Amino acid sequence: MAIFLKANWENIIMVNYEIDPKVLLPFLPNGVELDLYQGKAYISLVGFMFKKTKLFNISIPKLGTFEEINLRFYVIRKEENQIKRGVVFINETIPYKIVAWMANVLYKEHYTVVPTKHTITKAEKSQKVTFEWMVNKKWNSIYVEHEIPTLQMHQSSLEKFIYEHYYGYTKINDNKTEEYRLRHPSWKIHNVIDYQISCDFEAMYGEAFSILNHTKPAAVFIAEGSSVAIEWERTKLKLDYERS
Repeated sequence: MAIFLKANWENIIMVNYEIDPKVLLPFLPNGVELDLYQGKAYISLVGFMFKKTKLFNISIPKLGTFEEINLRFYVIRKEENQIKRGVVFINETIPYKIVAWMANVLYKEHYTVVPTKHTITKAEKSQKVTFEWMVNKKWNSIYVEHEIPTLQMHQSSLEKFIYEHYYGYTKINDNKTEEYRLRHPSWKIHNVIDYQISCDFEAMYGEAFSILNHTKPAAVFIAEGSSVAIEWERTKLKLDYERS
């Protein structure tokens, strides 16, 4: 299978909020349904580092390392005897116009471009990670301090639910949905000591998500990360009404 994008994803912070499923329904692609954890819907504000980025196995000079901030929620696709767990992105933010343009044109994604920066400070027993991005001339940020040792994610844990969705679903329009696959090993996580979130969700993602401005995260995680590959092939879902 041809690989469209390959990169190292590092210091993957997930700020997770419980959310009313009704908020997500207008953004739900046709052919999938919300994936719930213990009966609750979650949405995640994500920050991480892209490094050693390659498109079709070709390095991107000077543009291969950058921060990404995104907002995503979780879905499930039931196809015959197979269950596919995936994510839907409300928006993905990076600092480089050309990279965003390629993702939007080739993959019909929802990338936007704003200034971003990061700070990573490592001490003997802990590490501090901050991702920042500018919206309306104001810096927003995600900050996490975590312990250095890594931990395996427990089966049936919220961490495993959040991190282990290996498909992406893009809403092309109300009737068309495309599916793609992400490949990476199961990540190890760090114990979070402290965190701080400063994000204007309404300015960044629209009025539908303004409620998150006043919502406390249900949990904040950080994963070590790994090399990640995104397959070039995108499957146009064959929906039930098209089969009849």
